Amino acid sequence: MTDRPVIRLRPKMDPRRIRHGFPWAYQNELVLDRRTKALAPGTIATLEDSERKPLATVAVTPNSKITARVLDRDASAAIDRDWLAARIRAAHDLREALYDAPFYRLVHAEADGLPGCVIDRFGEVLVVQPNGAWIEGLLEDLQAVLADLPGVTTIVKNAAGRTRALEGLDDVSAVLQGAVEGPVPVEMNGAIYMADLTGGQKTGLFYDQRPNHAFVAGLAKGGTVLDVFSHVGGFALAALADGAASALAVDGSEAALTLAREGADRMGASERFETRKGDAFEVLAALGEEGARFDHVICDPPAFAPAKGALEAGLRAYERIARLATPLVAPGGTLTLCSCSHAAGLEAFRKASLRGVGRAGGRAQILRTGFAGPDHPLHPSLAESGYLKAITLRLMP
Repeated sequence: MTDRPVIRLRPKMDPRRIRHGFPWAYQNELVLDRRTKALAPGTIATLEDSERKPLATVAVTPNSKITARVLDRDASAAIDRDWLAARIRAAHDLREALYDAPFYRLVHAEADGLPGCVIDRFGEVLVVQPNGAWIEGLLEDLQAVLADLPGVTTIVKNAAGRTRALEGLDDVSAVLQGAVEGPVPVEMNGAIYMADLTGGQKTGLFYDQRPNHAFVAGLAKGGTVLDVFSHVGGFALAALADGAASALAVDGSEAALTLAREGADRMGASERFETRKGDAFEVLAALGEEGARFDHVICDPPAFAPAKGALEAGLRAYERIARLATPLVAPGGTLTLCSCSHAAGLEAFRKASLRGVGRAGGRAQILRTGFAGPDHPLHPSLAESGYLKAITLRLMP
């Protein structure tokens, strides 16, 4: 592709990391001359090593710390509709092999070879998060490719991703094709979740917790459940579907809890389901003062440490959650603590959580460490793609 820009690694920068599959080149690794800095965000370019040997086809955002994202290790690849179709088809075939119903994450960004692009499927509806300027520039082609997938009638663009601003993109969401008429029911682990695809958090539902919902639900048969940061029912509805005696869902969003109650009603579980709106920390403290006890407590907060600069504060927040939640667990019950923070690795998160349990006077066994489901594959060179951690502890009597 001789007509497109070329960017280059700095002298003495080892190109083997890119050749071996790492998907990013950072700002301090590249020669950022006036010409390169003037490139529009999302420009498709050829990445060369310092000796001018082609390395890869990349998308360039000059003002971002991650300046170049590898699209193809073929330095002459044409990034067009056919290229997109091949990537989407591969992602689609994997998910169809994994699941017996079309409810899953269809594209998981770098891990599926589409950096900055997330697509979730809700039956005949696809919700696209084009968080990279390069994929925003190809949105028309992407829409055409997605419309050709079997059973797809509606495509929604979700522009709420916080990284879009870093790419110079707007925050205007839209229905690109078809129509969305109210929340969409999603059956998962026997539960029914109501996903708000146009006004809810992220794309409307968190598919990544599917295997962790299932594990905790299996433990909860006949027991009482507290689900904190529940969103539209999360762990609570899965537990009720698997025979939990009762579940209390706590969230700060009344809209999310309304959807959770609708899901419980559709499941015929309303009599076993309660909700409580409020700040999670405050509700946990209040429940402790009330002497409440549950057989199974789950805390699945938003990312407390979304970036390295927030890591220390985030770990303190995870510790505090564990400390407040521990007294609410009945003797011999379980406590499941989750983190979706990119910056907090598993070991740091686990240490913070166990420190909180210990400071509350608890003694714990680790029953299981869980991660995202297989529709959220990990990029083997990118730890950030494995952001989700879920630790289930048994609190010893």
